[in-house]
Amino acid sequence: MTTSHTGTGAVDPAVREELARLRDSIDNIDASVVHMLAERFKCTQQVGHLKARHQLPPADPAREAKQIARLRALAESAKLDPAFAEKFLNFIIAEVIHHHERIAESNGSGNEDGDESVNGTAPASG
Repeated sequence: MTTSHTGTGAVDPAVREELARLRDSIDNIDASVVHMLAERFKCTQQVGHLKARHQLPPADPAREAKQIARLRALAESAKLDPAFAEKFLNFIIAEVIHHHERIAESNGSGNEDGDESVNGTAPASG
């Protein structure tokens, strides 16, 4: 690859092309992440309804701890910072618990099909 700048300060066209290619890939990955999170939230929304119907608590600390340990191990094997992965999962878990609490407050009525319309977003941990 050539240097990033020419003598006039303009960016080399080859560098611009490579940057555009990489950014296109990043955009595709971001779209995939959003779609995968949406699917995950659809599942956890259904878990929230199931828990509410059977008077189970919205949070499951043992499951959460197991998932955090699992995700940290996956992150390590993927060369991703395990602390970052844990923070990410904790963020998702907090949102899921919030949604499960809202579902439980409504006695699990309505939204039996797993619709995320509780507050416009969907939950995550299960």
